[in-house]
Amino acid sequence: MDDSRFFESDTVTADDVAAEAGVSRWTVARAFKKDASISKKTRQKVLAAAERLGYAPDLLAASLASDRSNLVAIVTDDFSNPHKLVMLERLTRILRREGWGTLLVNMTGDADASSALLAASQRRVDAAVVIGTRFDDRALHTALGARRVKKLIIFARLSQNPNTLNIACDDQAAMRAIADHLLARGRRRPLFVAGPDTQSAKLDRKPGFLAYWRERTGTTPPAIHVSQYDFLCAIDGILPALEGRAPAEMPDVLVCENDIIAIGAMDGLRHRLGLRVPEDIAVTGFDDIPLAASPAYGLTTYRQPITNMAEALVEILEGKRSGDAILPGLFVARSST
Repeated sequence: MDDSRFFESDTVTADDVAAEAGVSRWTVARAFKKDASISKKTRQKVLAAAERLGYAPDLLAASLASDRSNLVAIVTDDFSNPHKLVMLERLTRILRREGWGTLLVNMTGDADASSALLAASQRRVDAAVVIGTRFDDRALHTALGARRVKKLIIFARLSQNPNTLNIACDDQAAMRAIADHLLARGRRRPLFVAGPDTQSAKLDRKPGFLAYWRERTGTTPPAIHVSQYDFLCAIDGILPALEGRAPAEMPDVLVCENDIIAIGAMDGLRHRLGLRVPEDIAVTGFDDIPLAASPAYGLTTYRQPITNMAEALVEILEGKRSGDAILPGLFVARSST
C-alpha cells in the first residue's frame, strides 16, 4: 500500500486508521480506551495500523467530551534529593502503564504551592499529586476551597487536611524496626538528624523514633534539623553538633531522616572528623536510594514501598480506593551499623 498520501497533510486521523485496519471510526476510538468493549484481536489490529501510520489520538479533544482527562499533575520540589528521582521514575512508569498521563509541575517553595496547584488545574488534570517538601497545609486548603483541583493526594508525606488523601510508607513501623536493630547492636546514644523543620505536611519519622526509643529505654534522644535534604547541607548541619565533643559525649549512632542526609553524614564523619563508621559512630538512613547499596557506604536503611504506593495511587484515581494508604516497607541492614 502506498502510504505517501498520509504525509501530504499534517495529521493522520482516526478515519485514516479505520481505513488502514478495515474497521469503523468508532472501533478506532474504542481501541484507545482502556476499558472499552472491544476484542483483543481487533484492538491489536487497530493499534498496529495506528503505529504504521504514526497516529496518536488527541487526548485533549477526548477529555473535552468527558469529565476525565486521564492526566495527573505531579507537583514537587527538592530536586537535590535523589530519592525524588526514584519516586518520579516509578510513579510515571506505573501511571503510564495504567493509561494515565503525567504533567510535572516544579514547586519552587512554600510560597509557590498555591500557584503551582493553579497551574495544574488549568490543564484539566484529574488529580494533583504533591510530593514536595516545602508546602503548607494552608495552601492545600486554599486550593481545595477554590476548587483548583478535583482530587489532591499527598505522596510520601502526611497532611492533616481532611480533604486530602495520603499515600505514604508506615514511618512508625519503619522507625521501630530501625530502633530494634540499633538496640540489638548495643547502640544506646542516638542522635536523630531530621530534614527541614517546616510547617508543611509531615513525616512521622522523628516523632516515631523518639517516642519508641523512649518507650524502650526510658530516655528521649536529642534531635537536630538540617536545612535541606542535600548532601552538603547535611555535612554543614551535622558537624557543628559534633565538633568539640569529648568521646564520651558523642552519639554512638546518627539516625538520619533520609539516605542523602545519611550519606553526607558518613562523609563528614570520615573525612572531616576522622571517625570510623560504624566503629566510632554508626549511621542509618531511610529510602534505600541506589547509592545506599554502594560498597563506599553500605548504608543500613529502610526501603519505601514505592511500587505499592504508586499502585495505590492508581486505585485512588480509578475510584477503587477511597481512603489513605499507609503501607509497610522493608528494613535493609548493611555495614554502616
